[in-house]
Amino acid sequence: MTLLKKCTAIKALLWLALMCVGAHAWAGQVAGTVMQLSGPLMAKKADGKMKILAIKSEVEQGDTLLTEKETYALIKLIDNSEITLKPNTSFVIEQFSYTAEQPDGDHAVFSLLKGGLRSVTGLLGKRNKERFEMKTPAATIGIRGTTFVATYVPPSAPAVPTVSPPVGAAKAPGMYVQVLDGLIHVTNPAGSQNFAAGQFGYTPSFRQPPVMLPANPGIPFTPPPVFSTPLSSTGASSNGSKPAAIDCIVR
Repeated sequence: MTLLKKCTAIKALLWLALMCVGAHAWAGQVAGTVMQLSGPLMAKKADGKMKILAIKSEVEQGDTLLTEKETYALIKLIDNSEITLKPNTSFVIEQFSYTAEQPDGDHAVFSLLKGGLRSVTGLLGKRNKERFEMKTPAATIGIRGTTFVATYVPPSAPAVPTVSPPVGAAKAPGMYVQVLDGLIHVTNPAGSQNFAAGQFGYTPSFRQPPVMLPANPGIPFTPPPVFSTPLSSTGASSNGSKPAAIDCIVR
């Protein structure tokens, strides 16, 4: 191998190493903090390790957050937005970047793989709403400065042929939305639809466009009452004397 080829190979290896380090650093950036919790909450880290979270635990880019069957979890992100996860939810913080002095660097990309959540827009969504994406396996939600509830029911049985499931019946697989304030834009390859405050929407999959539902489809969202109280300056629960818990790594 000539000296030139050796130098080129070394440069390529160095570049690859720098890219790997950069990707790892990106995945570990702090995105927010657990502010309220009613049961077990796990985080699957970008490297595959599992971490048990507690109140005051930090969550990072690349984390997949997993709630148990009785767990509600309130996450406050670094731009003061809030995500409240329902029980039996799998939620990924794909990317979250916010710096008060650098609006050009704003990015918020999440994935709701199953379960449900309530999202309250923060500073990022107010100044760069077009850089917010809430992805699900059926459609992607964009915001216009908003508070909304989203639920994704994964397919566990043959698809129900209607796109408007009856209230109170077993829920058809797909994504459901409810807008509490503001406006959201729901889109997939089959079409798109805006939903305003007080409206409900549904789409079963990427193959059918989102549609308006005439009534609440009966997707419950009832976090404990303490979740509705103002968050303390320390980020603890209503019991301000509760000490910060120590995170545990499950190897």
